Amino acid sequence: MIKEIQVSDLKALDNPVLVDVRSEGEFAEATIPGSVNLPLFNNQERAEVGTMYTQASPSLARELGLSIVSPKLPELLKKVGELSRKGPLVLFCWRGGMRSKALATVAELMGIPIYRLQGGYKAYRSQVIEYFQQELPFRFVVLRGNTGVGKTELLGKLREEGYPAIDLEKLANNRGSVFGAMGLGDPPSQKKFEGLLYEELDLLKEFPYVIVECESRRIGRVTLPATFYTAMQHGVQILHCDSLPNRVQRLIREYTAVSNAHEEIRLALEKLIKTLGRVKVQELHNLLGANRLEDFTEQLLVEYYDKLYAYPNVPSADYDYFLDYQEPTKALRELERYLDEKMACTGRESVVFGIRYSAK
Repeated sequence: MIKEIQVSDLKALDNPVLVDVRSEGEFAEATIPGSVNLPLFNNQERAEVGTMYTQASPSLARELGLSIVSPKLPELLKKVGELSRKGPLVLFCWRGGMRSKALATVAELMGIPIYRLQGGYKAYRSQVIEYFQQELPFRFVVLRGNTGVGKTELLGKLREEGYPAIDLEKLANNRGSVFGAMGLGDPPSQKKFEGLLYEELDLLKEFPYVIVECESRRIGRVTLPATFYTAMQHGVQILHCDSLPNRVQRLIREYTAVSNAHEEIRLALEKLIKTLGRVKVQELHNLLGANRLEDFTEQLLVEYYDKLYAYPNVPSADYDYFLDYQEPTKALRELERYLDEKMACTGRESVVFGIRYSAK
């Protein structure tokens, strides 16, 4: 028998295999993170059925849908059977309607254990919206600093060592700058981004705080939820600094690893004409063309990024903590000590490195 479950039940399942049976276009726009796509209708077929539904009748649309799906059933059931061996299988469509019900019914008849998500993706999306409409249950630690100081690198090291760090730029597929999209692929939709962020926060729910890099509310094509952005502004602010030579070399390593980097950078430079003027941008083009990457990167930092963000490079009373990243390993240990001492007890019990902390 098909087991109907709610979105709230998903976390109780042991390694569920989520199967989105919507079209590839719907899946690409947004889905429950971690889902696989097994569409009953492709984009064109879905449009044809929808047109039949609105311009003719629901019954004719169902007949058309059945004629499209029937030849696909053997292959669909084969894939469903393979996926069911990986864990509890949960099918869903847009609203938990005919598409998921149809495939779940046939799978059940073939003896494949199956769950069907009531409300479909729409129910999951409602859960995400509701979550970000409320005050978030975390205190925020925000890394602030000029471009190239290694904030993203530091977040990765903290996450590897078990600290609750979230790389927002990775989720957004954008580094949050003129050159931000280089080598990162297509950006997610707003819905997809919010789903990914929600799942990250859910993974870290046992912690009383999360660590993020300072971002503007907009990162590339996506926007941080208002509650998340507000919490960042009221969080613990850490000033993260490094020497100019270190910053130059870090950026060169990062950006030259991108395929077709020089051409991507050349095109992005044109966006700076309004800010830097044609003469300065042409000078940067010349340095890039001559492969003088150190001079190019240093001038870009000094003439553009440092003036844009204007963070101090020495301790400042405007920040809660100062981190000198010239010796990365030493800086990492210093920050970990600060987090363990200052952030472990912020109002509720948490487990960090196997040690249980609770507020007095």
